[in-house]
Amino acid sequence: MLLTVGELARRCGLTVRTLHHYDAIGLLKPSVRSAAGYRLYDRANIERLHRIRALHQLGLSLTAIGDALSGPQAPLPEVIDRQIAALDRELAKAALLRGRLLRLRTQLDAGQPPDLADWLDTLETMTMYEKYFSADELKTLPLHTDPDVLPEWKALVMAIQAAMDRGASVHDADAQLLALRWMNMIGRGTGNNPSFLLRLLAINEQEPGIRERSGITPALERFVEQALVAARLAIFARYLDAREMERMQENYGRQMHAWPVLIAELRSALEDALPPEHPHVQAKARRWMELFRAYAGDDPATHARIREAYAQEPDLRSGSSVDEALLAYVRSAWQSAQQTSHQQ
Repeated sequence: MLLTVGELARRCGLTVRTLHHYDAIGLLKPSVRSAAGYRLYDRANIERLHRIRALHQLGLSLTAIGDALSGPQAPLPEVIDRQIAALDRELAKAALLRGRLLRLRTQLDAGQPPDLADWLDTLETMTMYEKYFSADELKTLPLHTDPDVLPEWKALVMAIQAAMDRGASVHDADAQLLALRWMNMIGRGTGNNPSFLLRLLAINEQEPGIRERSGITPALERFVEQALVAARLAIFARYLDAREMERMQENYGRQMHAWPVLIAELRSALEDALPPEHPHVQAKARRWMELFRAYAGDDPATHARIREAYAQEPDLRSGSSVDEALLAYVRSAWQSAQQTSHQQ
């Protein structure tokens, strides 16, 4: 059985960008490429990926992993035994954290201020972000490194919840301003890195304790999304006529959750220096135009007015990680895809 890079990424819990990086540095080369140029991975690739991830979990750098795999390789059962031992150590750490938290809870229930050493020991074991980000990535994640970002996020979440509690509508001007601030904070907190955004969303979805502490409930997320759509439609209304706005109001925002993944994939392709003519990039450009036309329609004049709005109104792109370099890349890939279609 052969898996595409997207299928392998989904099945093994990695990002497509990571697999592309492994390919670029020669750590994991796909066994074959399809007639359309897509990476395809076979059983031997999957076994090698298992070894790569096992060695990575044991703390080896990618360079060291490459060196280790270039020589005689340990039998797979031995690799798995080392993984089991590493997991046993992780379970021991989790049990230690649980014990420390129970001790803190007992002290608090008894009305006693926790011992400073207990607090510090507990904080030392609370390394949630390290499950989703490498050490190098954490150094570039503002949410983790900038001491002002997290307090500002918490203040914004509280302001939005307060607006909801007093019965604010998503069409209220103050609610829309909060939604636009939310998008600006996304850009600031992630360093405008779409891959970081996807992982932060995963943390909020998969870690109940994080969601509970952050206050970002599903209801709050829906409120922000709806207020954001309303705010951006109000901006578009300054550029589009009534007929165009009718279509926008019916369709804009419906595919909101499809954009971050696509943007992250295109950003990864751009950073990996894949040419716009590459079939993978062309396919992503076609998907881009499909999502764009879903709300913009097919009229070139409407497209021009929408692009003008995007060019003139920063709030239409805030938090999206879309910049001029990415747009130029998509345009070039789209033009190449059209030429390819005409030649077939």
